[in-house]
Amino acid sequence: MKVNEVMNDEVILIQENEQVNHARNLMLKHGLSRVIVVDRDENPVGIVTERDLSRKLRGNGPAWKRRPIDTIAIRRVMSNGLITIDIDADLRDAVENMLRNKISSVPVVDDEGLAGIITKTDLMKFYAGKFQNRWKVSDLMTNDVVTVNENHTITHVINVMEENNIDGVVVMFDNEIAGIITPANISFAQVDDPETGVSVERVYFVRQGIEGEDKRKAREISMLTAGDIMNEEFVSISPDKDAVEAAKLMYDSKISHMPVIEDENLVGIITKTDIIKGIQ
Repeated sequence: MKVNEVMNDEVILIQENEQVNHARNLMLKHGLSRVIVVDRDENPVGIVTERDLSRKLRGNGPAWKRRPIDTIAIRRVMSNGLITIDIDADLRDAVENMLRNKISSVPVVDDEGLAGIITKTDLMKFYAGKFQNRWKVSDLMTNDVVTVNENHTITHVINVMEENNIDGVVVMFDNEIAGIITPANISFAQVDDPETGVSVERVYFVRQGIEGEDKRKAREISMLTAGDIMNEEFVSISPDKDAVEAAKLMYDSKISHMPVIEDENLVGIITKTDIIKGIQ
């Protein structure tokens, strides 16, 4: 199977001198988790993902990170050193590329330039249609689940995700699963008000249930917690199920993380990354 048989040939582009709020609005409008950044000649020079926005706008570091969103240029937050793949490459090369570089998508190029993009979602859909009875959930899932408490601040959640190099955490309360947080819940976070110097957190987030109900909100308060923005309605699965069932559930529910539960206990988590490992 070749990359061109699975990739998406529709790619949203944004100029590197555009502002961050424009990228966020494009993602929300088109239901995307990434946009490709191009220069004046429309050559791809970078990529901006939800994870970039939630990670790099925490308010730490240089002063530009604490500016209002509409004054920050895309080139300040995008991921540079764009990794691409040839349109005729083998699909397993795309999987290996994503796993090795810890990325969720790869722009596809041909002799004329940018031809499309292939994502973990595309690969997960491919897995669901081709790998019946190959692996169980327990074969692919991650056993060590990173969790946070419902009362942890969003700054703490972002730091935990960064320290563990993951793009999702399970939220616990009284030893039970309360919800899930991924970069889709956090578009921006900054912890200092540039004008007053008061420690606050401004977060633009999407709160989405498994039925696809979409609620976009913006909030600025001093102690925003994980419980304020987590997905409370989450999908879970047992470890003995076919991993294809997990892939279909995640694809249909438009989610990237699913807790694995056995005897009412959290025993693991299965993600898009775990699923595509089954293609190799």
